[in-house]
Amino acid sequence: MARKATQISMDAAFKQILKDQGFLTKKDLDKLNAKIDRLEKAVKKAATAKAAATAQKRAVKGTGLRRTSATSTVLEAVQRSKKGVTFAALQKKTGFEEKKLRNIIFRLHKLGQLERVGRGVYVAVK
Repeated sequence: MARKATQISMDAAFKQILKDQGFLTKKDLDKLNAKIDRLEKAVKKAATAKAAATAQKRAVKGTGLRRTSATSTVLEAVQRSKKGVTFAALQKKTGFEEKKLRNIIFRLHKLGQLERVGRGVYVAVK
């Protein structure tokens, strides 16, 4: 016995063709829009967090806290004393270990910015 042909609505046929061809449906577009909204919120949140971190760094900079090199710290300490400064006094002022301080003094002397006026006594070259 022959089977009766069922009628397919045009709407169902159109949806099947779109699905077969890989076109997005309204449901798919709504899902994509929801994902995009979540991503935009995450990006905004990250941007505000980054801006807050940058503002915090600027606030620290504005307080006058500055990083200086160890060499410039030692040179400033020597320049402040007009008669010269001893190794022990330099170590006390800067808080550097003996080896580090000796290396810095050697480097400054080699560069011509420090002069040895006596055993363990240093003066800045003007």
